[in-house]
Amino acid sequence: MMEVASLRYGVIFKKAFCQPHIFSAFAKAFTGIDIKVNEVETEKSFSPVIGNVDSRFDLFAEDKKNRLIIDIQHRRYDDHYDRFLHYHCAALLEQAVSHANYKPKMQVVTIVVLTSGDRHKTDLSIIDFEPKRLDGTGIGETQHKVIYLCPKYVNDQTPKPYREWLNAINDSLDEQVEETHFHNPFIQEIFTLIQKDSTTPQEYARMKQEYSDEKYIYDQKQAAKNAGIQEGIKKGIETQRKQSEQQLKAEQLAKEKANQEKEKANQEREAERVEKERLIKLLKQAGLDY
Repeated sequence: MMEVASLRYGVIFKKAFCQPHIFSAFAKAFTGIDIKVNEVETEKSFSPVIGNVDSRFDLFAEDKKNRLIIDIQHRRYDDHYDRFLHYHCAALLEQAVSHANYKPKMQVVTIVVLTSGDRHKTDLSIIDFEPKRLDGTGIGETQHKVIYLCPKYVNDQTPKPYREWLNAINDSLDEQVEETHFHNPFIQEIFTLIQKDSTTPQEYARMKQEYSDEKYIYDQKQAAKNAGIQEGIKKGIETQRKQSEQQLKAEQLAKEKANQEKEKANQEREAERVEKERLIKLLKQAGLDY
């Protein structure tokens, strides 16, 4: 068992995967692309900014034919599918140099690693930009992709080329790995790079900051959720109060109506009695028997 710094932290993930040969091996395992790069950029952004948001890429590398991006995401966002699609499209649009030719010179593939999981609970999902015929076969155009990886959901059906990489990432999340379970030399090198003994004070500071940022966002969401619950309870109580008042009013109206109808019936009976007595009196005065 080896103690390591968790790959959930962007600073540690970048430390391991910014090595060009490790980056290339990881990318090839999931894309089949044999990219040849001498440098992997971290926190890459474009100038001028593409669109209204300054997109930043955790890991960015390209050769003459391919532009490969790897993003690590531990915080769960409701919009992370759209978020990383936006980043991906920025990497496409940045290549447009004139209105005369919209074909980018490089295929763009984005790999997103969601270390905390996802509500869909799937190990791998893909946005494939290639147009398809009605029978599902591709036509070989616009072969750009966004690949979402969730190491938490790796299973026996996960293709073998992906499984060891995903298991390695997932195994690191509790800061311990069973290194003897892994045979890929690139993964073994990653474990060496992220050993706790080799973590610098600066890296620990960045990890602490990332954790604090995550906790702050989580606390804010929980506070908003709790506030919403309390507001819902208040609204529920107010609704119940209004319903009770309406029910009581309806019952009072019904009771008043019943009393009015009873009073009316009593008055009608009294009128009948008085009229009957008057008729009897008239008959007696006329000497007629009743």
